[in-house]
Amino acid sequence: MRRFILKSTVPILILLWCGAAPAQAPVREISYEGNPKLLRFPPALYLGEVAGVSLNSKGHIFVFSRSGRELLLEFDGNGSFIREIGKGVYAFTGPSSFGAHSVRVDRDDNVWAVDSESNMVIKFDPEGQVALVLGRKPEPGQVRTPGSAPPAAQQGFFNGPTDIAFDSAGNSFISDGYRNSRIVKVDRNGKWVKTWGQKGSAPGEFSAPHSVATDSKGNVYVADRGNKRVQVFDNDGNFLNQWPADSQAICISPGPNEVLYTTDNGRPIYKFDLHGKPLGVFGRQGTQAGEIGWVHQMVCPSENTIYIGELLNWRLQKLTLHPER
Repeated sequence: MRRFILKSTVPILILLWCGAAPAQAPVREISYEGNPKLLRFPPALYLGEVAGVSLNSKGHIFVFSRSGRELLLEFDGNGSFIREIGKGVYAFTGPSSFGAHSVRVDRDDNVWAVDSESNMVIKFDPEGQVALVLGRKPEPGQVRTPGSAPPAAQQGFFNGPTDIAFDSAGNSFISDGYRNSRIVKVDRNGKWVKTWGQKGSAPGEFSAPHSVATDSKGNVYVADRGNKRVQVFDNDGNFLNQWPADSQAICISPGPNEVLYTTDNGRPIYKFDLHGKPLGVFGRQGTQAGEIGWVHQMVCPSENTIYIGELLNWRLQKLTLHPER
């Protein structure tokens, strides 16, 4: 299997918010290698756009793909196919367009699928059975026509959810992103605890919050895509911090040295500390190993290992960073 070591050729300047006058600071390039050939498929099974990727405690890889239908697939850590999860489930039925949006695995190895078209979040237990359903699929008469205003946000219902993250107490944080522009906190039993945010650009407001992650303290980090920033909140939704970033997909590596990675569309991937200090940049757009084609979701099981789901290249890719080079 061939792997390629890349040095990114992207600009190495990033804007920092420093009062009214942004300053420029150099950001070092990180060497890395990409492996887009990790997964092995049975006959007649193909990926389309890879919208979601996650890992469980065994290192198994979960992929959520927009294909002829939505596919939620599990592979072992070596890339061998294990099974499909949720085939024919109500939220996944029908040809897939933009429904499959993200997949996350919690600390108990439950698999959560976020479907932005059916407006549902489905929890599968480790055996692949439906354990919890959040939200509701629109009835035929409730489907919104293009150009019409979205209905008012309601408790118990989503309208274009995009991602989910978890804290150590089992609470879930869901970015109800495309039309409600808010974050929803749900307890481990599925009870809605609270929501925060609305459409806008002020601190605590959102424009298409697209991805969400939590750190070891339970703080919540939101990829506020439309506002090109990362916002940080405490566990109860109180605003803590923000910094500018091309931010569609984010992930936070586990401790002791937690770092945040973020990217948007075909742009490079940036590495930050949890206070917003840029630590590095890597990646360029393309189709070859190590190049990226619209990263939609990332998971980072360690500081120097990242799995990315690519929309344009229809693949999962494992990136291994070499910051010491």
